[in-house]
Amino acid sequence: MPGQVRFPRLDARDLTGEQRWLPDAFTGDHNLVFVAFRRQQQALIDSWGPWVGSQAAAAGIRAYEVPVLARLWAPFRPMIDGGMAGAIQDLDTRRSTLTVYGDVRRVTVPLGITDQSTVSVFLVARGGDVVDRASGAFDEQEAARLLAAAAGPRPATG
Repeated sequence: MPGQVRFPRLDARDLTGEQRWLPDAFTGDHNLVFVAFRRQQQALIDSWGPWVGSQAAAAGIRAYEVPVLARLWAPFRPMIDGGMAGAIQDLDTRRSTLTVYGDVRRVTVPLGITDQSTVSVFLVARGGDVVDRASGAFDEQEAARLLAAAAGPRPATG
């Protein structure tokens, strides 16, 4: 998958109100990016939390949440983003939650997202190449695969 899919260039805002451009805002060599379309998908993202805080962090993988909302919600951005920010006490988490408002197809089409009813998880390299992907709630096998993809190819043994 390297080089085949790139994270699209998107205008986003973090929950401190700072404008950020994606994928430039992803500062890790490898970044785990949770793309969500519905409020109730937060529980799916949260299910990854313990693994992200331990194994992914130990591997140097940075995590980001990217809620994507249709253009019709843009006038309500201050209220929606303010509500999210109010629920998040940690400043780093506010800075790594990057909201995107606009044509949802600018996200779904380039990333090949065909199911907006669940969260999509992307392993994105510095510069925007999508290295691997998963979806839904935390799954140990998927997480191990993402860690392996972040580590890169291993030399053959034998």
